[in-house]
Amino acid sequence: MKLICLGSSSSGNCYLLKGKTETLIIEAGVNLKEIKHGLQLGEVVGCLLTHEHGDHSKSVKGLMKLGVKVYSSLGTLKALKLGILGRKAVKMQENIKYIIGQFKVTPYQVEHDCKQPFMYIIEHAECGKVLFITDAVYVPYVFNDLNNIIIEANYSDLIVDRNIESGRLPLLVRNRLLNSHMSLETCKQFLMANDLTNVQNIVLIHLSDGNSNAKQFKREIKELTGKNIFIASKGLKIDFNKEPF
Repeated sequence: MKLICLGSSSSGNCYLLKGKTETLIIEAGVNLKEIKHGLQLGEVVGCLLTHEHGDHSKSVKGLMKLGVKVYSSLGTLKALKLGILGRKAVKMQENIKYIIGQFKVTPYQVEHDCKQPFMYIIEHAECGKVLFITDAVYVPYVFNDLNNIIIEANYSDLIVDRNIESGRLPLLVRNRLLNSHMSLETCKQFLMANDLTNVQNIVLIHLSDGNSNAKQFKREIKELTGKNIFIASKGLKIDFNKEPF
C-alpha cells in the first residue's frame, strides 16, 4: 500500500491509499485534474469526505460525475447540495463498518465548526488499521491495534501566542483555531492515550502556514513516540504497510 498526498493545507487536502489493485481517495479538496493525474479511475473504489469545507470537498461533484462513489455523513452530504448526484452518495452512520472494495471503513463523529464531521478507521490487508483525523478540536476515543496514523497537527499553542503578541495573528483567527482544529499539544495527548505498539508510521497533516513549525513538530512527535514520522505535503509518497519489510 502507498500513501500519496496530493495536498495538505488550507489550500486543499487530498490523500490516496493506493493498493495493488484498488485505491481509496480521502478528501477531495484539490483540483480534479490533480486527482485524476496518474490515477486509474477503474481502480478507485470510493472517496471518503470528513466534512463539507471547500479545502476538503472542492472536487467532490467532479469525482461523482466520473462515477466515483462518495461516502460521508448525512450532514456533510446535505451541506454539499449535490442535487441529483446525491443519489449516488452513501450516507454513513457513526460507528458502523462499511465495506468499500477491500477496505473496511468505520466513521466516528468529531468536533469541528460544521454540520457533522467525521474521522475514520480504515482497515485493509495491505496497510492494517489506519486512523485518519483532520479538522478536529479533540478526539474523545481510544483505539487498539493501530498500524498507521494520519493525524492533524495544525498549530502550536506557543506559536499562536507569539503571533498574537506580535500582531501577526488577529484574535478572531486564534479563537477559530482553538474551536475548530487540533493543536500539536492535543495531538500529543491523543497519541499518548492510545496503544502505539503496532504503529509503523505517523503522518502529521494540515499544518497551518503561519502557526506551525514542521521540523519542530516532526522532532517532538518522534521523541514522544519513537515511530516513523512524516509531514504531509504535496507529492509525499510513502510505503504504508501493515508491517515493515
